Amino acid sequence: MNTTLPIRFGFLGAGQIAHHSADVVSKHPNGRVIAVQDISATRRQELCSAYHIPKAYTRAEDLLADEEIDAVYIAVPNKYHAELAIQALEAGKHVMLEKPFAMSFAEADAVVATARKTGLSLTLGMNQRFRKTAQVTKALVERGDLGEVYHAKAYWFRRAGIPKLGTWFGHKQIAGAGCIYDIGVHLLDLALYLVDEFDPVSVTGATYTKFGHLGLGGGSWGKSDQEELPFDVDDFATGLIRFANGSTLSLDVSWACHSEHGNRADVQLYGTKAGAMAMEGKLFRQDSSGEYIVVQEPNLPVRYPHGERFYNFINHLRGEEELCVTMEQALAVQKILDALAESAQLGQEVALSPAARTVAA
Repeated sequence: MNTTLPIRFGFLGAGQIAHHSADVVSKHPNGRVIAVQDISATRRQELCSAYHIPKAYTRAEDLLADEEIDAVYIAVPNKYHAELAIQALEAGKHVMLEKPFAMSFAEADAVVATARKTGLSLTLGMNQRFRKTAQVTKALVERGDLGEVYHAKAYWFRRAGIPKLGTWFGHKQIAGAGCIYDIGVHLLDLALYLVDEFDPVSVTGATYTKFGHLGLGGGSWGKSDQEELPFDVDDFATGLIRFANGSTLSLDVSWACHSEHGNRADVQLYGTKAGAMAMEGKLFRQDSSGEYIVVQEPNLPVRYPHGERFYNFINHLRGEEELCVTMEQALAVQKILDALAESAQLGQEVALSPAARTVAA
């Protein structure tokens, strides 16, 4: 790739998240969206008109055959993530894939194998890592301010935030899972990233469907067509993950639940020297007099000051920056999601053997 030229993107999917993504790419001095594909003519037209995208395709294979495209952003229903990512890589395109990675670890592993075979770049668009407060918290952990981080508590509670009832988001055959795949994966990934721990030894999980199947808890997110699909995924999920170093992570996530706040999310870290809240960028510790104080360091140097996943991807493709989300990390997250689903189904802890925990080399 000629790294002196802009990175030219093709978008597979023109839903709501694609509008935000196109806006970000267009603001990067070396990023362009030159093509979009979606099965909906309305969605294609809306995205092309909003961001002056010159090419529109009805079929994914036609976009992937476009030789002017350097990289593909995949933002389609979860069922098609792995299939399209493999096709894009085999077509010679670098890939940024929306979360979740895939419907299973086996699918995700097949995508990674293709990326390694082709030598092309593959990443997951885990945007919560790039929050300024999360980057500051990461820097504090790396500097040793928290000491040994022995537990993390990750949560995202929505009171009524199921994406458009009747669409693919709530249908297991297409979505794979519900809130755990939609918003839970963000907080899981962020917690693992902050403490740099991607070696789980066991997972205990439970999932619940208490509102969506009754037509309750719906939100306004998404441009997907309502097809009156049955709601048969989780709208609440919880889990406990244990790691090889003895540390633990608790995860709680809901699309719909009775709670005081309509929307609340964070990753809290518990260390031997201090505690922290990643979304708020706060560190809690005792001072020299023994008084408990709250410390905020918004000006602490961070690894990705631009704060954007697409900026990281574009800069990486131009040889200017390391990828923040690696394939190995993305596989570890998918392994945990698989184990959580298995634990919920069996009603017991799922132990991950060393062979099962090993990420493909």
